[in-house]
Amino acid sequence: MNPFRDLYLNNKLFQALGIVLLLLLLGYTFRIAFIIGQISLYVVIGILAMDIAAIFRSKKPVHCVRFVPVKLSNGDPNEIRIYLENRYPFRIRLKVIDELPYQFQKRDTVFILEINPGKNKILTYSLRPVKRGEYHFGAVNVYVSSPLGFISRRFRFMEDVIVPVYPSFLQINKYEIMAISKRLSELGLKKMRKLGHHLEFEQIKEYVQGDDHRTINWKATARKGDLMVNTYQDERSQQVYCLIDKGRTMRLPFEGMTLLDYAINASLVLSNIAIKKDDKAGIITFHQKISNILPASKRKHQMSMILKTLYNQKTAFKESDFSRLFTTIKSKINHRSLLLLFTNFETLSGMKRQLNYLRKLATSHVLVVIFFENTTLQEMIETPAKNLRSVYHKTIAEKYMYEKKMIAKTLNNYGIYTILTTPQNLNVATINKYLEFKSRGVI
Repeated sequence: MNPFRDLYLNNKLFQALGIVLLLLLLGYTFRIAFIIGQISLYVVIGILAMDIAAIFRSKKPVHCVRFVPVKLSNGDPNEIRIYLENRYPFRIRLKVIDELPYQFQKRDTVFILEINPGKNKILTYSLRPVKRGEYHFGAVNVYVSSPLGFISRRFRFMEDVIVPVYPSFLQINKYEIMAISKRLSELGLKKMRKLGHHLEFEQIKEYVQGDDHRTINWKATARKGDLMVNTYQDERSQQVYCLIDKGRTMRLPFEGMTLLDYAINASLVLSNIAIKKDDKAGIITFHQKISNILPASKRKHQMSMILKTLYNQKTAFKESDFSRLFTTIKSKINHRSLLLLFTNFETLSGMKRQLNYLRKLATSHVLVVIFFENTTLQEMIETPAKNLRSVYHKTIAEKYMYEKKMIAKTLNNYGIYTILTTPQNLNVATINKYLEFKSRGVI
């Protein structure tokens, strides 16, 4: 194996040879310049030989390790670290080029640094993926030069590392504090505790006039000698389902990510908060058909199951089938639950085609329809019109923005809760609505 296959000539060598060549050319006119040029050539050759001997003196004079998280968080800055150690007996200059996955389309991840003998340094940078899936990292290329600087020796480390990009799990910790904060209570909202015929048993007490005779506990009555009744309270652990529409309207991009990715990230964050609030979290994804059904639960590994369910979700090219969604929920979800439907109605007529199924869902469950403001149209409206063409565009934009508000108003008139938000505010808006419902006892 040729040890010099990783030898590269630096600009410093070419500059020195350029000076030598200039002196030799001047030697045609001035003899002293030719003599100096000859001497300089020998000096350059000698320095080059010394540089090669110093750089190639050992097989592993530099140590490098790239630390990449086991999985990356979609839509968030993920920290990458490169550890470098100098085992040469002299100070070295390094040029580090990290081969990033093609999804980032970055070719400028280059670092220049110097390390003293026996010392080490850590390089830190961040990557923000905008698509879920597998990301292939290439090698870390380290080009080492001695203080002489005529040549560089290339080392390659950490080749072919595959890292999956999952929905935004980093945002879980960011928003988790909202689940345990007392902000809503401080605002005066108080959850009223109600008794009723629900699934969670509370206690056995003596019968008093007005108690429902259907709750009489005959075994306790026989033991006690007096009429005893069972009492119940609202089931503390409620079911919260995130319904994620994967139809064509969720393909719209915002800051590099699709609306589907924003919905997936919000569902992950909200599910974690629901479980922290002692509720059960579940997921249903759909387009022309039902893709995934993860029953609501608060078991220990539920969050990891949700993460795996949301990892490979992709948008479809056709309109979603809300009738199939209604049929599935009717057959699979027997108890009254909070349904958070992430979708994107662009027109009032498009919403009305699905209104019948949404109304039916709202009769059995607490339904919240979450859809998105068109930020591009909003920017167009806020930009002053400069000519007749821009006036026309602004008028059309205002029409579509008005339709969004009409969609929300129409749904509210039928007892369906709505959230109309921008993609970047989706997490906060969804969490606040959930916490509001908890404080008011809606769920």
